[in-house]
Amino acid sequence: MITDPRSTPARPDLAAEHLRDKVAAERYAVGQDYHVIESAAPVRKDPRPDAALLTEALYGEAVIVYEEREGWVWAQLSQDGYVGYLPLQCLSPAIGEPSHQVSVLRTYIYPKPDIKSPPWDLISLNSRLCITRELDDFTQLSSGGFIYTAHISPIGDYVTDFVAVAEKFAGTPYLWGGKRSLGLDCSGLLQVALQACGISALRDSDMLQEQLGAEIPLAAEFSGLRRGDLIFWQGHCGIMCDAINLLHSNGHHMATVIEPLAEARDRISSLYGEITMIKRLPDYSPAG
Repeated sequence: MITDPRSTPARPDLAAEHLRDKVAAERYAVGQDYHVIESAAPVRKDPRPDAALLTEALYGEAVIVYEEREGWVWAQLSQDGYVGYLPLQCLSPAIGEPSHQVSVLRTYIYPKPDIKSPPWDLISLNSRLCITRELDDFTQLSSGGFIYTAHISPIGDYVTDFVAVAEKFAGTPYLWGGKRSLGLDCSGLLQVALQACGISALRDSDMLQEQLGAEIPLAAEFSGLRRGDLIFWQGHCGIMCDAINLLHSNGHHMATVIEPLAEARDRISSLYGEITMIKRLPDYSPAG
């Protein structure tokens, strides 16, 4: 069985129990349910703080842990299936099914329902929340903290225009592996924007290229493009804001920017190659 280590919890020495008859490993483990208790948990390639950041698991996100060793866990994220190593201190055993999500770019968790109280944490769009009660302006979390009610929404109460969500990240610093409003990369931008609309999305650009939408031809002078079209290169992706301009988080600007697609294409092609594919989501309306 050919497996992708990014999405398959299998190593030569250990694999998930449900893969016992599919992959060879020295031993197998039943996963344990955890959730993220910090603003974000880094998911790294190796169990070291200086290892490459693969992605991030946001506050409240469910994580399936297969191994715990020396302050690190080897785990799979429940939401997009990504596999990697996370610091144990960022996790806690699961306490229940989240009912709400953060619906703004970022918001604070306070120790009490008072905007003047020093906040505990700053959490980002799509973070998952378990709530216990609603007050006038605040909602209490099962963790004991309080969050401003207007900044959250019930899970399932999604917005409809993923491009409008992505546009809110303009100016956000580029961060390889990031997917928060404090820093994110090209595929992280697309993933979080789609998830805010209730659309399940994988993590890396090649995964998204394979998963999403229908391919459309690359016409001369980019004619026929429209808002919401997805542009893919080898290892990079972006979102069309209209027929001309591309929104993408990139290492050239070290930020999320909007620029003419023609300019981005010329610069990127000279370094990494030509556009590999253009995809269009069939259910997306350019009018939002």
